[in-house]
Amino acid sequence: MPDILIGRNDSMEVALDPRYGNRHGMIAGATGTGKSVSLMVLAEGFSRLGVPCFLADAKGDLAGLSMAATEPGEALKARLEKLKLSDWKPQANPVVFWDIYGKLGHPVRATVSEMGPTLLGRVLELNDTQQGVLEVVFKVADDEGLLLLDLPDLRAMLGFAAENAKDISKRYGLISAQSIAAIQRALLKLEQDGAEQFFGEPALELADLMRQDMTGRGIINVLAADRLILKPRLYSTFLLWLLSELFEQLPEVGDLDQPKLVFFFDEAHLLFSNCPASLRQRVEQVVRLIRSKGVGVYFCSQNPDDVPGDILGQLGNRIQHALRAFTPRDQKAVRAAAETFVANPALNVIDAITQLGVGEALASTLAKGGAPTPVEKILVTAPCSRIGAITDDERSTVRQRSPVGAKYDTALNRESAAEMLAARADSKAVESTGQHAGTRGQDDATESGGFSGAVRDALLGTKRRQGMVETMGKQVVRTMGSQLGRQILRGVLGGIFGGKR
Repeated sequence: MPDILIGRNDSMEVALDPRYGNRHGMIAGATGTGKSVSLMVLAEGFSRLGVPCFLADAKGDLAGLSMAATEPGEALKARLEKLKLSDWKPQANPVVFWDIYGKLGHPVRATVSEMGPTLLGRVLELNDTQQGVLEVVFKVADDEGLLLLDLPDLRAMLGFAAENAKDISKRYGLISAQSIAAIQRALLKLEQDGAEQFFGEPALELADLMRQDMTGRGIINVLAADRLILKPRLYSTFLLWLLSELFEQLPEVGDLDQPKLVFFFDEAHLLFSNCPASLRQRVEQVVRLIRSKGVGVYFCSQNPDDVPGDILGQLGNRIQHALRAFTPRDQKAVRAAAETFVANPALNVIDAITQLGVGEALASTLAKGGAPTPVEKILVTAPCSRIGAITDDERSTVRQRSPVGAKYDTALNRESAAEMLAARADSKAVESTGQHAGTRGQDDATESGGFSGAVRDALLGTKRRQGMVETMGKQVVRTMGSQLGRQILRGVLGGIFGGKR
């Protein structure tokens, strides 16, 4: 299996052995020093070996992987000659574009059920009590056959739990209105970050990230993250979900001749900036263990200390571009970066880091047995694809050739918890209305029966209404009673006063 050439110096070349591609890596350096080029070199190298890659494109320049480089000019020819790359030629890579917002690539979605209460609770920063309530809500949804696909489903389920808190508490454990309200508020924050577009169907199938093209080259999946990085909560939610899904679904394979999939996380500091402790702990756990699934994870950031120490210690392959020591923090970062390399007696690492030119780097990879090699100063090789952004028309052409566009470009909205709970509420309302109408109908049916009943009721009356016969009878009695009364009264009065009959 050929190694992936990273760069050369006057005496040797530095390459990455694919057998240790799943031991993770780090690409660091100040802005404009060539980090993106190093990332592209590694992605192209893995793709040529048939290894699919996934990378987050925070600045839009990694989209150039989909286009062949322009014919080399004098500067590039001199560089290629110095690198001894006589077989270099412009070449595009097989690329599939993705975008959570569905603008610059195929939409990326996951269902609420796939996210699960544990990971979702970590993302929402719930305390133990609220986390327990969220798990109860998920359990009730499962027992009731209510699908949790998108955020409206989860909101509807939380409302259902609040309305039936007493019954649910008896069956599953105490849940309080305060905890449900806290979850709803946390969910609102996540929704404001754009998560409503992330949750839904069709959900991303991991197999579609692990594809090869017809020639056997690994597909490079490029996630448009220029807008996504402005929403760190959503950004970390997506990346952590993706790593967790891979960790849970892929079987244990140990160390292979080459990885099954490689992740590149550009602007990695955004993943850990203001990251909750529980979320960071989960990332550390996944990065530590996912190696045995045949997945390599490579972080790309400005300073090595942007990545927590527990994770940095897991990154065996290192490419360090220039750092500028203008401030005390910068000087500390330079010393920290130098200390992560295996010392080379012929190289002053601290001085070298601050003096590297654009396209130069310090590199150390894992050699036979997984031991890191001494750090070397190298000139990074040139990628065969375009270095820089692409046009909208070029992106559209790549999307039209995508093998998965028909599967993901159209959203689905099948019946789930929100619709099912709304249907239940409508059914109860109709049933309640029908019961009142039925009571009135039964009374009317008892008192009357069709046209003949109506005539009878009009003549004889019902329990509620007098009939014509009864009314006339009472009138006659009143009339007779009044005449007879007047006659009796006159007779009595006449007898008293001596009048005549």
